[in-house]
Amino acid sequence: MYDETARYYDKLYDFKDYEGEARALAGLIREELGPGRKRLLDVACGTGRHLEFLSQEFDVEGLDLSARLLDVARERLPQIRFHEGDMRTSRLSSSFDVVICLFSSIGYMTDSGDLGRALRTMADHLISGGLLVVEPWFTPEMWRPNTVHAMLVDEPELKIARVNTSLINGRITVLDMHHLIGTPEGTTHVVEHHRLFLYTIEEMMGAFESAGLGVQYDPVGLTGRGLYVGRKGIAP
Repeated sequence: MYDETARYYDKLYDFKDYEGEARALAGLIREELGPGRKRLLDVACGTGRHLEFLSQEFDVEGLDLSARLLDVARERLPQIRFHEGDMRTSRLSSSFDVVICLFSSIGYMTDSGDLGRALRTMADHLISGGLLVVEPWFTPEMWRPNTVHAMLVDEPELKIARVNTSLINGRITVLDMHHLIGTPEGTTHVVEHHRLFLYTIEEMMGAFESAGLGVQYDPVGLTGRGLYVGRKGIAP
């Protein structure tokens, strides 16, 4: 879905404190696994902004479904290995001390079968005792449908206005992101269609446990959306 907007992704999310989130995540990993340089895989890594900072402390790799986002990541971080693939089915040759999946990317698993496959696949890439850290999408009671949102990028030779209305279809949130993108060459209209599932805390914790992970839930997490911390082969 990012074929036409990947080059602008970091400008649209310039407000996001990737460095602060990476610092908090590194502290959590040190607390759980102790000191020392660990191997870390970022699933749904996007343009690699978290890895830009996590690479200072960990040996990192990234995985994402979008080839265009990975193009941006590889240009920024040529020293890091990136993989194109689906979080439900990708099989890498390496094992990791830590696997992370942030910025609510797990919400794109729009049924319990896909959620279970994704968590099992991520758990399969962990060493025994390794950590799986997942930042969820909203819970059903947190979601506020029929609200409208706007964002503006205002640079001398780039203007982007993004507008969407937050809708709901059953337990699936529906976000049609309308972008008006203006450059000296002209103005285009691009629409991205995002669908994310509203899982309960109990459903998420059950999926972790079914994947062989002891799990703890932090209701605040890195950004206020909460955080699930699973440990492979170890009960909470």
